[in-house]
Amino acid sequence: MTEYILLFRNASAENGYLATSQDMAEDMPKWQGWIGNIAMQGKLVSTAPIRYDASIVDSLGVSTNGQPYKETNSVLVSGYLICKADSLEEVREWSKTCPILKYPNSSVEIRPLVPFPTN
Repeated sequence: MTEYILLFRNASAENGYLATSQDMAEDMPKWQGWIGNIAMQGKLVSTAPIRYDASIVDSLGVSTNGQPYKETNSVLVSGYLICKADSLEEVREWSKTCPILKYPNSSVEIRPLVPFPTN
């Protein structure tokens, strides 16, 4: 089985996520069901939402202004899930029903992980 990381991307406001606390509370049962389906198959490795505030480290040093890196259209990574699956197609099918997709400009980016050699 291959491990995959799913990056949940969502549009953001100037200083926070677009989703309100009420949106998040209403969406929680959908997320629990969606993630639970993957977990019940024994294929969930790890998952978590990502806080909005950030520090950026680049070759010039550390920026601690609290702002995350945003793409030009204000889309940023708001969470992740690491799973294992028999095929990329299996992960694509799960992703098509991800609760994040209800929001405009949202997406799930799927990337296979490369294991480090153990010897």
